[in-house]
Amino acid sequence: MTEVAMVVGAGAGLGTALVDRFAEGGLAVAAVSRTGTAPRARQYGALIRGYACDATVTEQVGTMFARVTAELGPPEVVIFNVGTWDRAGILEISEELFVKAWRTGCLGGFLVGRAAAEAMLPRGRGTIIFTGATGSLRGGAGFAAFAVPKFGLRALAQSMARELGPKGIHVAHVIIDGMIAQEGAAPQDGVMKPDEIAEAYYQIHKQKRSAWTHELDLRPSGEKF
Repeated sequence: MTEVAMVVGAGAGLGTALVDRFAEGGLAVAAVSRTGTAPRARQYGALIRGYACDATVTEQVGTMFARVTAELGPPEVVIFNVGTWDRAGILEISEELFVKAWRTGCLGGFLVGRAAAEAMLPRGRGTIIFTGATGSLRGGAGFAAFAVPKFGLRALAQSMARELGPKGIHVAHVIIDGMIAQEGAAPQDGVMKPDEIAEAYYQIHKQKRSAWTHELDLRPSGEKF
């Protein structure tokens, strides 16, 4: 039976690279976005299906998981790759912007992570991966609305890993510490290539349970840290 991967946040850049890499590995991939449009794939289009979902709405998340399970099968790996990149000084951040950023980057992770755990626990296996960032570790000046949900998502990943690991579910958090190249852009030193980031996610999923990674930080060779 073909394994199923779910990429929530399957937009251009890293999202598309994740979809491609798991399809390349032979998994059927549910590419989840607000629009439901499957990303442009290379030669793996037959393995990829698009699903529409707002990850901040409980009912939509539940419906999407039910559809994927019915049409492709229960997910073996679920990736939460959703977030916002909002930059504003503390006096310029509106309450609406702050709440939206938190709902998108943290509440959405909780809803997707909870649904993934519910789908995986009966089988006692599965992989859940959350995409973090530099803001998961430190809040920079002007980045409060970005860092707060990333901090929260990291805490969620830690709590889930400690609870679900003994039950056979691998929960990991990947810190992307650097700028990701835009799709179609010319290669640049100091900019991370989406395909190479996606390879790290795929290898996390393939790890044996005697040596699981919980947190992985990725950065280009020249990045200061």
